[in-house]
Amino acid sequence: MVQKNSDIKSPEGKLGIVIPGLGAVSTTFIAGVMLVRKGIRLPIGSLTQMGKLRVGRGENAKEVSIKDFVPLASLNDLEFAGWDIFEDTVYQSAKNAQVLSNDDLEAVKDEMSKIKPWKAVFNRHFVKKLDGKWVKEAPSYWDLAQMVKDDILRFKEEKKLPRLVMIWCGSTEIYQEMIPGVHDTLENFEKALKSSHPNIAPSMIYAYAAIDLGLPFANGAPNLCTDIPALWELADKRRVPMCGKDFKTGQTFMKTLLAPGLKSRMLGMRGWYSTNILGNRDGEVLDDPDSFKTKEVSKLSVLEQILQPDDYPELYKDFYHKVTINYYPPRGDNKEGWDNIDIFGWLGYPMQIKVNFLCRDSILAAPIVLDLVIFLDLASRASLAGNQEWLSFYWKSPMHAPNELPEHDIFVQLMRLKNTLRWFMDEPPVTYLGSETYN
Repeated sequence: MVQKNSDIKSPEGKLGIVIPGLGAVSTTFIAGVMLVRKGIRLPIGSLTQMGKLRVGRGENAKEVSIKDFVPLASLNDLEFAGWDIFEDTVYQSAKNAQVLSNDDLEAVKDEMSKIKPWKAVFNRHFVKKLDGKWVKEAPSYWDLAQMVKDDILRFKEEKKLPRLVMIWCGSTEIYQEMIPGVHDTLENFEKALKSSHPNIAPSMIYAYAAIDLGLPFANGAPNLCTDIPALWELADKRRVPMCGKDFKTGQTFMKTLLAPGLKSRMLGMRGWYSTNILGNRDGEVLDDPDSFKTKEVSKLSVLEQILQPDDYPELYKDFYHKVTINYYPPRGDNKEGWDNIDIFGWLGYPMQIKVNFLCRDSILAAPIVLDLVIFLDLASRASLAGNQEWLSFYWKSPMHAPNELPEHDIFVQLMRLKNTLRWFMDEPPVTYLGSETYN
């Protein structure tokens, strides 16, 4: 763990949340916060709002609410803005997404209708299935980045915001790999922006603008974005926290729950077949093979790390892992994930597990968005910078240092997160080395 500044700045004043992509996930998040603030709904699924951890030892041990334990921004202090390729207000976009009921949306209609998207940075090469017209035009990608900065600074001034966070809720871009001479150093990246290099994606332009202004940044999609050396260099230079990537919501969430359990009991596995159907904008985007490959790589990385087949060849050597996503418009945002898991137990006798998760994609993602912006603001006020691996709990494909492996076991991730919160407050970490029980 890096050295912590002993003084965490107080979360005074408003916190601005700026979001590229005002679609189903972000409008569900914004509407949800507004409904919670009015006392109409509960923030279910949010660790920052409903989670607890244990502090102290022996007779002094007690369960405390996370939001009372660490100095977090209040939901009442959040202000929202963002960009989209469609001109609809946040209220109109939420109506189009058909995630929340009319009763819920009508209760916050006035507030949501006031949030109108700024023109977006968009390049159809990276998202072939969408074609909005509410798009910025500029001579170069560098100029587009400056326009994004102008939007942020104008919002900051209008709302009198001492702090802001950016979180990418836009669509999945096509698959890319890091290119030397473009993504490897900050100097090369800025040259590539000025020359509008074809391998600079819109998400990278947003991330560059945010980090260069000192805003913490989270990448909610599997895009190649902040996981390039150039933006790590910029985050270190500006002393800005960041994290990513790809919100861990439905099927992958289930994998990080089930796979650690199989491994903990030393049960073998021969194969895991996963398929999804969904009909929202995300499903339409992923109907393009190049965008799907980006998502596929993110989803496939989970089991290999958890099961460690090289260390347990008798149990997991050459297991087969297949992931498919099928666009099915009638399903809307209510994604359905089917999993067939072929396992074996004592003496090698075969068994099967079948999972049918009828989930709501944006309902699972919205509290993740909330927790990430709240925790990134905390990290910034604690003077942390660079990749925040303690937030791996929220990601399908957690970013990690080049010489380390990502952690996918959700229970290990949760322990790391809670121990980091204890560390923020100079509370000893839980190690389970002793006679007392903690969680």
